Amino acid sequence: MAEKINDILEQLKSLTLLEASELVEKIEETFGVDASSGGGMMMVAGAAGGAAEGGEAAEEKTEFDLFLADVPADKKIAILKIVRTLTGLGLKEAKELVESAPKVIKEAMPKSDAEEAKAQIETAGGKVELK
Repeated sequence: MAEKINDILEQLKSLTLLEASELVEKIEETFGVDASSGGGMMMVAGAAGGAAEGGEAAEEKTEFDLFLADVPADKKIAILKIVRTLTGLGLKEAKELVESAPKVIKEAMPKSDAEEAKAQIETAGGKVELK
């Protein structure tokens, strides 16, 4: 088995960029995956189980609401700065939003933007959920 994998890996190394791009498209079509989502190839929600059971694959959610669940008092200023950047609100409005947590900060964000914003706020010490 390992020999087969090594052979495939060697073949992949010899592909041109155009060939690699075509390969990705074929893999996406064949296996119902999306190579552009998050950290590598991910199955579309329910695609493997749904196909095996004869059901249709569920659609993957593409828009998320950024929900600020909790703001520790000692981290409020750092989180406030991030919220201002994300929303474009003024200082007073952003402060009121942060102090009124739990609350939705921004609605209908693309998945990548929502995940990035979540990471920024969590790094600053806040608790965030994507809904």
